[in-house]
Amino acid sequence: MTFELAKTFRFESAHRLPHVPEGHKCGRLHGHSFRFDIVVAGEAAPETGWVLDYGDISAVVRPVVDALDHRYLNEIEGLENPTSEVLCAWLWQRLAPALPGLAAVTVRETCTTACTYRGPRTT
Repeated sequence: MTFELAKTFRFESAHRLPHVPEGHKCGRLHGHSFRFDIVVAGEAAPETGWVLDYGDISAVVRPVVDALDHRYLNEIEGLENPTSEVLCAWLWQRLAPALPGLAAVTVRETCTTACTYRGPRTT
């Protein structure tokens, strides 16, 4: 049986999208209360009955949240054009090496928008 665990994290950041058409509202400096979900998939271990301890997920993700929280995203290496898509891939690249079974990263800039990235599965 394969299970999927999801854990949600939050951070507050400002950004602007430098490649949008002139006059586009996202070209201006603005901020979001970002939320992102980390999904890990795998088999439950017989000894523990779980795929991964949620605390272990938090321990891996916390330094990444700290690097993003109350920052200007455009100043972070790799986020010079901080679209939701770029942010999803950026998060994946930093988390996948330490989160076996990482299956998806979903970023929400607002209550009504979301972007999900499913990169290559880790083992």
